[in-house]
Amino acid sequence: MINRIRDIRQQKGLTLADVAAACRPATTAQTIGRLETGMRTLSLGWMNRIAAALDVAPELLLRSESREPAMIVAVLTEDGVEAPHMQREAVLPSELAAEAPWLVLEVESSAGDYRAGDQVWLRQHPPAHAARLLNRDVLVPRPAGRFAFGRLIGCEEGGIVLSPPATGRQQARVEHPQWLAVAEMLVRKL
Repeated sequence: MINRIRDIRQQKGLTLADVAAACRPATTAQTIGRLETGMRTLSLGWMNRIAAALDVAPELLLRSESREPAMIVAVLTEDGVEAPHMQREAVLPSELAAEAPWLVLEVESSAGDYRAGDQVWLRQHPPAHAARLLNRDVLVPRPAGRFAFGRLIGCEEGGIVLSPPATGRQQARVEHPQWLAVAEMLVRKL
């Protein structure tokens, strides 16, 4: 089995030292480097520690040798399109995400930056995290099976304020929301 530690680590923007420090108990960057290059055996114990440090499921660290993965073949920079510095496997964003399940908002009519046919993939958070989600697009449940969606522009004791994505609409105040789901990924067919 070939491991995907380096690919996942790089796509999450982490260094060897970051992963080593996030391991419990902490380890060295050199050890993580040896594990991801195969110079050291990736035991089940190491697999669980590294997966926890990367915030992914342990089985995601391995890939089958019989199925070819999607590869990053080009990188768009400010100077144009270039070949990647190293060959890397592309890891699906849904595989990189935290343990909370995805929620999906389907866009039926264009509004603001969102076009008809888009899917907005969101992650659920408790209301106590509202202050950390300011200036992010969020979906919030309302009574009677309704929802509010928009840019989180205010959080006060017992409620939040959203600015809708479409111009000309009024801000929405939601009292005591059960949860907030923050937009993390936009899926748009070209």
